[in-house]
Amino acid sequence: MRELITTDGTRIAYRDTGGEGPPLVMLHGWGQTQVMFRHQVADLSPGRRVVTVDLRGHGLSGKPRHGYRIARLARDVLELVDHLRLERFDALGWSMGVSVWWSFIDQYGTGRIRRFVAVDQPAAVAAVPWMTPREQQDSGAIFDVSELLALGAALAAPGGEQVRADFVRGMFSGDPDPETLAFVAEQITSTPAYAGVPLLFDHCAQDWRDVLPRIDVPTLVIGCEGSHVHPDSQRYIAEQIPGARLHVFPSDVANSHFPFLENPAAFDAVVEKFLSAAPDDDEPYGVEFP
Repeated sequence: MRELITTDGTRIAYRDTGGEGPPLVMLHGWGQTQVMFRHQVADLSPGRRVVTVDLRGHGLSGKPRHGYRIARLARDVLELVDHLRLERFDALGWSMGVSVWWSFIDQYGTGRIRRFVAVDQPAAVAAVPWMTPREQQDSGAIFDVSELLALGAALAAPGGEQVRADFVRGMFSGDPDPETLAFVAEQITSTPAYAGVPLLFDHCAQDWRDVLPRIDVPTLVIGCEGSHVHPDSQRYIAEQIPGARLHVFPSDVANSHFPFLENPAAFDAVVEKFLSAAPDDDEPYGVEFP
């Protein structure tokens, strides 16, 4: 494990592993850690350089009393790729990690991104009042603003640990593997409420729909039938990003918000095929949305 001190004095823990292939920078979701990608580091790093990171407030990174906004996390990622001198890299985000990449693209452009993989993140998590019902459906909104406020208050209040555990359980359909569920529940304990609650609010209040048409690099959008993020929202995202490809895992392959943990072999095969495709490879890939 290595460390970077950001320009605002925050310690960021990261791991830089693997071979000489194109670097792949992977960002985890809210309340989780880079260890979520342990299978991908093991399976993908022999043929490429893989960089994972604990975003501020998470895992082994510092937990200051400031900076819990998606825009600041994107700045942290910029400072990390600058620190590693990555002039060109592949970007993968899962859940909130996708939002961090969308913020990165919104602020700094796509000039350094070779290929982009977006895993199971709505274009807008909270349905704001000015969205039409169709826009709420397309964006993949999971709850409205009042529900977001209530969730934040419950997470910050005494007994928030049980609310957090219930929140994690809601990301799995059916009967999850007990070890996988326990692993996810353990990772989320590393983020204190003073960091997690304001970050969750900022994350969920964002609407990234205007960024999607400006993503001009090869993009793969991954969804999962068993996730609490509806696959139709991933189809919408793939429609909005020019030339994007879509792969939706059926529920008999993965049945949660965590396909990379449930079925790492299937997930890694999809990602590796996309990242290693030739630039002129226009063969239909995975599940193509018309």
